Amino acid sequence: MDIPTLLQHFRTHDAPLVLSRGGDLAWDDAELHRSARLSDPEGYALLALVPGALPWQRARVLLCTLAASQDGLDERTRATLAKVTRALMFGLPPAYAVTALLALRRLRVNHKHATRAVVTFVLEHPEADALIEARRPALVDCFEHALGKATARGCARLIAEGDTGSGRLRRSLLRFTSDPAAAIGRVRALYAPGTYGAVAPQEPPAPLDQVGERPPIVTPTNRGDIAATLVHLYRGGPAAELRPALAGYVAEATRGLPRLAGHVAVVLDTSGSMRGYGDREWAVMSQAAALRLVLAEVCDRLTVAEAGGVCERLVVFEVAATAVETAEAVVETAEGATDLAARLLDALDTRPDLVVIVTDGYENVLPGDLARVVATLPRAGVTTPVVLCQATFTAGDDLTLRDPAPRLPRRPFWHQDDFAGLLPWLFGHCAPGRDWIRTAMLSRLEGRPEGGLEGRREGRLEGGLEGRLEGGRI
Repeated sequence: MDIPTLLQHFRTHDAPLVLSRGGDLAWDDAELHRSARLSDPEGYALLALVPGALPWQRARVLLCTLAASQDGLDERTRATLAKVTRALMFGLPPAYAVTALLALRRLRVNHKHATRAVVTFVLEHPEADALIEARRPALVDCFEHALGKATARGCARLIAEGDTGSGRLRRSLLRFTSDPAAAIGRVRALYAPGTYGAVAPQEPPAPLDQVGERPPIVTPTNRGDIAATLVHLYRGGPAAELRPALAGYVAEATRGLPRLAGHVAVVLDTSGSMRGYGDREWAVMSQAAALRLVLAEVCDRLTVAEAGGVCERLVVFEVAATAVETAEAVVETAEGATDLAARLLDALDTRPDLVVIVTDGYENVLPGDLARVVATLPRAGVTTPVVLCQATFTAGDDLTLRDPAPRLPRRPFWHQDDFAGLLPWLFGHCAPGRDWIRTAMLSRLEGRPEGGLEGRREGRLEGGLEGRLEGGRI
């Protein structure tokens, strides 16, 4: 399974699942999803929980996971898939989830785990009453396909006659539900006359991504607490107060994240363009340094090669994995031109599992040199993955002329909240990163907080996915 390709696809490919009136299901990336699921059913499902995945891609993962047989999977994997299924059903906007469940009918899927999931969605969704009122025909189709038309209508008839717990009703329906009383009431509503013009709920009851409001006007100090503190440090603020605060923000942002059991080398652009000028001075540099601080806390070993300033200051050194010690190293004056190619070679000499180039994209020393070096690496037998993280001032920056190595996988970032999706994408390029992503997503699934990379700075993350489902267990 190609994790970086999948994560990029999940983040950018927003084509909907299309169900035609004739019953045909159309989705242009079906083979990509099916092959990924076949290679690693659990890992594929967990990737849908990575922050930033698009709703239609998550709907595809829900469909593939429910449509596939679970024969040969162990009980632990089956339990994880059941939790991911529930998280996706309740974490997607209802219209997306309903489309995925209707697609099961078109595909004639009849697995027991799919039956349980469909019944759970139709009868236990937190907005089930409003959904039944507004989407009655679609939900009846899903319900009758899950149980079988004759069985579903037989259960409805028994309930209409006053049956609330006979052996037949338990075997056919109630064993799939955790709240029989609520299920009985909703089956009655499902087969009752509807209300014309009822409006269906639009928002998911347990959103998978807890991202705060982005500022309408971007400044150097409203792009996350870590970067804001660094800006004040770079501008000469009181270091005795700011450094402890910086350490606290880094610790808060990385709390609960697993450690990456590998060696990451960072080529950090510290040139004059990273410093900027005027109202934007230090904005880009501070965000790049924020990423460096986070990586120092998450990686077992981090090496940093600085590209910028006078030649004698270009060094490769080991960074202690504590926010306070690393903060001392980043408070430097950005100056000079950018020689990313030479620093990339320095970083590769340390034999890391992954090289991350962090830059604004401007290459001032021998423009095109980085691209030429990158093109030469495979012919020199270098197999170490190299990726480029592009620090920007806003999400809308024009990057047309800021691509120093078009062959490298590239991802921009401008806000601290971007790190939640950026880290899995980064680590997915190296072998140790696969276990890191699995552990991090399982932590989300089980309800353990992941720290502030997903919006803790305003208290928006109150536990994992399980904690956001009122009274339910994923």
